[in-house]
Amino acid sequence: MPAAGNDRCVVVYGTLRRGDDNDITRMQPAPTFVGSARLAGVMYHLGAYPGVVLGGSAQVVAEVYRIGAWLEAQLDTLEAVYPQQSDEYAKRHIDVTTEQGVTCRCIVYEINPKYTVGAPVIPSGDWVLGR
Repeated sequence: MPAAGNDRCVVVYGTLRRGDDNDITRMQPAPTFVGSARLAGVMYHLGAYPGVVLGGSAQVVAEVYRIGAWLEAQLDTLEAVYPQQSDEYAKRHIDVTTEQGVTCRCIVYEINPKYTVGAPVIPSGDWVLGR
């Protein structure tokens, strides 16, 4: 079942997941949980947080949320993509289908591969298990 066309969604895989350091559910205005998901990508352990390079056959554990423009702006600032503070993350838009069958066009913050050189891969693709 697709999400409404005007919905803004984000898919989170690291410290923004529920219960983690930057838990998105504690942000305001509060996002709406859409569902759990898996992304095609490789997760790297970068110390206090992970980074994901999208693509390939590996899977990354993630959560999808509906968000408003104000929360999107907060996330852009947190990930240092606006105002552009570094080239560590890039803001991408990908289609994600949750395990509950909802498809959303999602914002995802992808790590610049140059920041993963020498970083260990988290084989499970799950930041919670891979810390």
